[in-house]
Amino acid sequence: MGHTLRTQLILSHLLPILVIIPLMGGALVYVLESRVLLVDLADQLTGQAVLVAAMLGYRADIWYDLARAQEFAARLGPVLQARIWLVTANGYVFAVSDVQDADRLGRRLEAADAENALVGKITARAESSQSGGGEVVDVMVPVVGSGGEVIGVVRITRQFASISDRSVRLRNVIAVILAAGLLAGGALGWVLAIELQRPLKRVTQSVLQLAEGQHLTPLEEQGPQELRVLSRAVNTLVERLQAMERARQQLLSNLVHELGRPLGALRSASQALLGGADHDPGLRQELLLGMDEEMGRLQRLLDDLAHLRSQLSGTLEMNFQPVDLDDWLPRVLAPWREAALAKGLRWEVTIPAHLPDVEIDPDRLAQAVGNLVNNAIKYTPSGGIVTVAAGTEPDAVWIQVSDSGPGIPPEEQERIFAPFYRGQQVNRFRQGMGLGLTIARDLAVAHGGRLELESAPGQGSRFTLWLPLRKGRQALSTPG
Repeated sequence: MGHTLRTQLILSHLLPILVIIPLMGGALVYVLESRVLLVDLADQLTGQAVLVAAMLGYRADIWYDLARAQEFAARLGPVLQARIWLVTANGYVFAVSDVQDADRLGRRLEAADAENALVGKITARAESSQSGGGEVVDVMVPVVGSGGEVIGVVRITRQFASISDRSVRLRNVIAVILAAGLLAGGALGWVLAIELQRPLKRVTQSVLQLAEGQHLTPLEEQGPQELRVLSRAVNTLVERLQAMERARQQLLSNLVHELGRPLGALRSASQALLGGADHDPGLRQELLLGMDEEMGRLQRLLDDLAHLRSQLSGTLEMNFQPVDLDDWLPRVLAPWREAALAKGLRWEVTIPAHLPDVEIDPDRLAQAVGNLVNNAIKYTPSGGIVTVAAGTEPDAVWIQVSDSGPGIPPEEQERIFAPFYRGQQVNRFRQGMGLGLTIARDLAVAHGGRLELESAPGQGSRFTLWLPLRKGRQALSTPG
């Protein structure tokens, strides 16, 4: 069959038409000829026979005069173009209009419907002629006398030419209509095939271009619902692939920037030490502390990338264990206090005594809290304040990090949790990988909790990390 979709679609429209329409046409011709035309002819002949029977009912004398009966039949036969038999009340042929039936005179009528006619019933029979000359219609009508008794039977037989010969014009009209239907169906199938092929062709070309790495514009959603859904799915795929490409480029750009800065500082410090700076104890100590800080930044960068790799691989392995928050939280916050004070920020911690024990992964959750505090310090200008608080609810414990930074506009508050996204505010520093908040929220969800944000431009930001007191953790899966 056809090797193209358009050919197969056209054939799918034409083949049923080519099969169904001829069958319907043949059935229509058969019904018209056998159930309409022939029945109509039989009705016409029956009406003529009834009229003749009525005439004979008023001419009862004919039934007693053979010569007059024969003359009546002989004159009426050519007028009706039929063979006429007059049959007596006891079933014998009394007169005939056709000389070919003369041998039937005086003999008992043995027709199948004669008995019904003799008891007053009108009968009509249509059947094919045994001689092959067409269809024969045989009508028998009782003749009722003035007293209501059956005094005889009129039998009228007419042999029609073949019904198919009489309906040649009808057949031609039906054939023309069927041919027009076939042409219209073919044309409609052609148009529909082209309309279906066109959007499919566009989708196919887009997928091929996508496979070749070409830039794509969104497809127009046209055609039937299924094709519109397919176009929408391709557009969604293109958007996601383009977003992944942008994320890949952003990742490479961030890596170059984030690795270049500490590596440059480490190289400068090592060259200074090699150049003799190690002879000055104070300078040597300062350079070593700076190198340690830069290596700490590299370690945090490595932790972020390790988290990203675990996220992309499907699940993040967690090591849950009971942890005393009274002991764990101050240790996590201690290094960040020095960073905040070194930047000239006010540092406030409000932690109530006797916080409940929780089942967490202490290292992973320390990373989440550290990312929140690091963001607060990074985006709060000198002279501002960073506040860390904690508390409990009946079924949860919360850790809250607040800052007096520039705040986050409403349109950015959901986007900042996307990987590699960084705020567009001009007074926010363009630094970091853009993974801190993503990791913090992922780890909160992995612990069965959540991360909430409250912020407004110029009013700072408040991140609240909620942890369930009951075991509510779940595996962290890659977002779909």
